[in-house]
Amino acid sequence: MSIKNSIRVVLFLATLVVSSQEKVYNSFSIPNHLKQYANAVVRSCETNILLKSSDEMVVTEKRIVTVLNKEGDDAVDTYVHYDNNVKIKTLEVLVFNNLGNQIKKIKKGEFKDVSAVDGGTLYSDSRVKYLDYTPISYPYTIEFTYEMNTNNTAFIRPFMPLNDYFVSVESSSYSLVYPEGLTIRKKEKNFEGINIEKEELEGKVSYKVKHIEATKPEDYSPLFSDIMPKVLFASQQFALEGVQTKVEDWNDFGKWMYHDLIKDTHDLPESTINMVKDLVKDETTAIDKAKKIYKYVQDKTRYISVQVGIGGWKPFNTSEVDKLGYGDCKGLTNYTMSLLRAVGLTSNYTVVYAGSGQRNIENDFASVQGNHVILNIPIENQEDIWLECTSQKLPFGFIGDFTDDRDVLVITPEGGKIAHTKKYTTAESTQVLNGTYSISNEGGMEATANIRSKGIQYDDKLRLETETERDLDVHYKKRWKYINSLTIDKMDIENDKNNIEFIETIAFKASNYSKLVGDRMLVTINALNRNMHIPDRYRERKWPVKIRRGFKDVDKVEIKLPQDYKVESLPKNKVIETKFGSYKAEIEVVGGKTLLYKRQFIVNDGAFPKEDYDSFRTFYKEVAKQDNSKIALIKTKNK
Repeated sequence: MSIKNSIRVVLFLATLVVSSQEKVYNSFSIPNHLKQYANAVVRSCETNILLKSSDEMVVTEKRIVTVLNKEGDDAVDTYVHYDNNVKIKTLEVLVFNNLGNQIKKIKKGEFKDVSAVDGGTLYSDSRVKYLDYTPISYPYTIEFTYEMNTNNTAFIRPFMPLNDYFVSVESSSYSLVYPEGLTIRKKEKNFEGINIEKEELEGKVSYKVKHIEATKPEDYSPLFSDIMPKVLFASQQFALEGVQTKVEDWNDFGKWMYHDLIKDTHDLPESTINMVKDLVKDETTAIDKAKKIYKYVQDKTRYISVQVGIGGWKPFNTSEVDKLGYGDCKGLTNYTMSLLRAVGLTSNYTVVYAGSGQRNIENDFASVQGNHVILNIPIENQEDIWLECTSQKLPFGFIGDFTDDRDVLVITPEGGKIAHTKKYTTAESTQVLNGTYSISNEGGMEATANIRSKGIQYDDKLRLETETERDLDVHYKKRWKYINSLTIDKMDIENDKNNIEFIETIAFKASNYSKLVGDRMLVTINALNRNMHIPDRYRERKWPVKIRRGFKDVDKVEIKLPQDYKVESLPKNKVIETKFGSYKAEIEVVGGKTLLYKRQFIVNDGAFPKEDYDSFRTFYKEVAKQDNSKIALIKTKNK
């Protein structure tokens, strides 16, 4: 081959490389199947983890994301957390227009740098650098590059190519390089049907996926984290907050956390110990002592938001929390535990994934997990008590949907163990409504309802306690939005913390509740607790059905008919029985002008195959239909 021809080949190959690289910056080269349902497309993501030793790790990432519309802006994730143990070495963003031409370059110094917490001096080193970029037009592409070094090796970033709904992935790769002497464990999840390349060598493991299509959320589906592909990693030897350890199972992990991160923080002043002993001196049971201490913590402290993993994993000393009167979940939980210990009560620091979705700790993969901390109090011959130490409002022993019904890691001096938090059963999560409403000759109504809620339904109402009168008015009008021209006359609410029951007494009226047609009046019988929810329809359901929490509604309503009308026809009594729940409605005539309406609606929690979704939706549709049943009244002739 001549020199001239050799040069042409080199130039041709170079052109191909440049062309291939430029393709990821323009929106025209995105395959059509990756645009379907997508607000953003991850064109390329390269994550490289270099575990130099058990106490040194380097993380580099280059992520190129094309944002197709405004809803996709959040998919760029241009932020990095750092603190005294995490140093950001490089940080840069390049912005490209629709054609793939670079229009902006943003360097590390141009990122906003703010505290990662909402206040307080305990966590002044916990910060985040983020880019608040406003695009000129859509689509646009962002290349986000960073490198950070950390001495904390307890948490190795998982391989999660897909981070959200409405996002597709063109290419995503991950590599973990580690030295001889370190043992790496991994756990793969949800890679069925995905085009994946995997390589495992001595001291290196790598993954690569291509062309993962965007998916849409579906009503009553499992958590995103439970259905999306990911690989979890953990080093058997690691360091956290300057403490090195070796962990093989949850028992080892718990011992390490307690003895190396928690134990030496219990330094309550003697004056506080004496005070808390005096506080409970007249209480004879462990539960009554714990209640008093929990109330003391609620009255004394306030919560500042620092997620586990941002503000460090080691809780601050209890003496600091005692002095300042605030802390994050770690600090307040540890402080409460220390106060209980001062009066001879055992309690356990507990790591949990908090949030209404009920995410579990991976019980077969010992590693740094969780995003929150609560307190466990074991009681002999009784169910364990769980305390949310960040709340000034929750009753003693009530955790609500934030941390209920999920696997958690309980830390004891003897080691760690997986436990399960309180599950609020369908039978416990009740709403009992006793009401009355009267219909005028003109079709107007006046109503009074007394509503008592327990379990998860108590949790649903709890925020109403702190709402303004104006906000409450808006809430109740929205609650009964199917009633036109509604005016609230009375709103009394009571939070009975002793019985963990929320009580509402509401009175309202509406001028045109009924429909007048000649001599007839049509009245929708269920005025006070009508189900209008029908789950969305899907032509091709993708995910299984997950009903996270069941509930039970029991209604008893007296209906006073208008003076000049009599009953012409009534809806038939109805009973519906399904595996998803049940419904029962009956009407009883009490005298000539009064009806008694009884209704019970139960929805069971549980997991069901996707093929059951249509039946589940039909159940809700039938309930909505029955709740919309009408009484036909006819005007009586004048004597």
